[in-house]
Amino acid sequence: MRATTFHFSPSSTVIRSAPKKSHASRPPVISIGDATFYRQHPASAKASNPPFFSGLTFSLPSFPARPQFWSVISPSSTAKTTFLEVLQGQHICIPPNGRSFPYLSTDDIATKDLHLRVPARAIRYVGFNGSSSTAGGLGTRGAYLSARYESRREDTDFSLLDYLMGKTSLNASEEVVVSGEAVKKEDTLREVIQQLNLETLLDLPVGNLSNGQTRRARIAKALMSAPEALLLDEPFMGLDPPTTSTISSLLYNLAAANSPRIVLGLRPQDRLPEWITHLVYLESDHIVAQLGPREAVLNALRAVWRPASLPHNSWAVGSKPKSAGQSTTFSSSQNASQPKGGLSKPSSEGAHLEKSQETLIEMSGVEIKYGEKQVLGAWEQIVDGKPRKGLWWTVKRGSRWGIFGPNGSGKTTILSLICSDHPQTYSAPVQLFGRSRLPTPGQPGISIFDVQSRIGHSSPEVHAFFPRELTIRQTLENAWADTFRGKALLSHENDLVVDACLRWFERELHPACSGPDPADPAQQVKPTKHVRQGKQVEAYIARDIDWADSVRFGDVSVAAQRVALLLRALVKKPDVVILDEAFSAMDAATRDKCMTFLAHGESVYLQARKKRDAAPEKVVTTLASEGKVVISGLEAHQALICVSHLAEEVPDLVTEWMCLPEPNEGKSVRFGTRGSSGSKSGKWWDAIWKV
Repeated sequence: MRATTFHFSPSSTVIRSAPKKSHASRPPVISIGDATFYRQHPASAKASNPPFFSGLTFSLPSFPARPQFWSVISPSSTAKTTFLEVLQGQHICIPPNGRSFPYLSTDDIATKDLHLRVPARAIRYVGFNGSSSTAGGLGTRGAYLSARYESRREDTDFSLLDYLMGKTSLNASEEVVVSGEAVKKEDTLREVIQQLNLETLLDLPVGNLSNGQTRRARIAKALMSAPEALLLDEPFMGLDPPTTSTISSLLYNLAAANSPRIVLGLRPQDRLPEWITHLVYLESDHIVAQLGPREAVLNALRAVWRPASLPHNSWAVGSKPKSAGQSTTFSSSQNASQPKGGLSKPSSEGAHLEKSQETLIEMSGVEIKYGEKQVLGAWEQIVDGKPRKGLWWTVKRGSRWGIFGPNGSGKTTILSLICSDHPQTYSAPVQLFGRSRLPTPGQPGISIFDVQSRIGHSSPEVHAFFPRELTIRQTLENAWADTFRGKALLSHENDLVVDACLRWFERELHPACSGPDPADPAQQVKPTKHVRQGKQVEAYIARDIDWADSVRFGDVSVAAQRVALLLRALVKKPDVVILDEAFSAMDAATRDKCMTFLAHGESVYLQARKKRDAAPEKVVTTLASEGKVVISGLEAHQALICVSHLAEEVPDLVTEWMCLPEPNEGKSVRFGTRGSSGSKSGKWWDAIWKV
């Protein structure tokens, strides 16, 4: 049998030539037949060990006669990730022979690499929905938030080349390999670097890579082991539309060459690449609702999922994409109706009254450079009728901003200047709450503690560094602490606010919470024994929240962690609320509940209607009716700054936007407003991306 070799083609990906054999005669990589799965063996004494994916039948062919490119979609990130784990060989399978990996036992694998007999090595899982935003779990550069912006490189700032070669420890032992294996590894490395366009990034620290660059780096790392299948969990999360298209094209090239086979894990709100041919749709309770060819599954889902108002590069369920490279999206949620019961959508009038009074953040010609490389402000803006260099931007009290732009355009840099995490905040022309970081004649500089006490911040960077050992209650209380592990200075009023948040989001934060949502008004009332004015009175039920003192931040799902960090940013009513990809990793229902809470607090609940295809409606809660609301949503004196790459994850409260240009493009920053008509039509999102 001919040995496996590698070759490179500029228009394709790393392709391994296969021994000559009929494709039809090759067994599948993964074969599952009428199997049910458990986290522990069903004969164990575990009290909670429900079955999942009961009666599953699934096959991932090795060399199909017709292309089969699979995607697993679910509103539950837990269900989706669990399904991908099943494909990799994890969890208990009943019957034991219900899951097999036939292709891994063939002579092809023996010729290629005997290590690939093991499913965990032949089938690689790469998740992008975790709390770490950098490659391979290395974490954001450094031991603290501002370390990634420092010019000094530490010994532990491993380069991308080190990462790809597996040299990510200070005392890494030399790998002993025979000369042939060494040459093969070098050839694979060279081909992977060329295919993923990583040549110019090899010397950069891994922690300095942008989101799109990190995606490519992690895919390259997985390809270094030459797997037979690659399971990518939410590869498009946090990416701008152009980068999403680039990564999608890259993945198609890999899948088309069967080198490796690709299975994508996506959320309902994600864009579905046109090249995907087969779908698995999972319900939140780990049930396979639909499985099969793409159009058949989409047509079946059309009766359940309503067409939504979508961005320019997406279409409603069942509709056909207009051109290659574009995509489909479907969602169970969209902007709901006005709340029933006397409350209306938050008015922006109060915000505009406050806006004219005080400037909270002012940037007057900000330019950020690292040596010769300029990462922000490489343009001219018209200010007072004159062209001026750098970024000129003002955030007034009560304003609602969205910051958009391609990956690497400087969005995170702007937020780091506002939060004073960036060392150049000291020298840049930035005013925070009317003061600069350094003293000026007659005015002292503002301290880092003063700045951060007036800002609520949720971002992937905060998520990466946040202590996992804190309880859920301590996570919310940390809003009143100076540091992540500092002591929170709490008052009785602060305790009431934390309690209210824990009760409202018990379903999302408490893993053992099941059944109806405790925040649903129907769950908040019960008849009392006394009568007022001849009528039976209904009173609010104060639920027990002792669970929050024992459930740790690290024990809950990534989506629950994002909810907790969002609440941490809101609970103390800071002057500025910064939400950087705060709603990513959440399912559509949780995201919409959080957005409703941001706007209305406990006053309004987003309630599902009896008809499955009907939009949820906003209803006034019992708390509002009884005048017991503790949190009323974002207030007029607060400013909001939101960063997102998905229109669905931009709150309706956002009224103004700034779009940064592509790095080194030579174009200027653009500003705009989000009109009431554009909010529903999606035209404002089209204007941002110039579609």
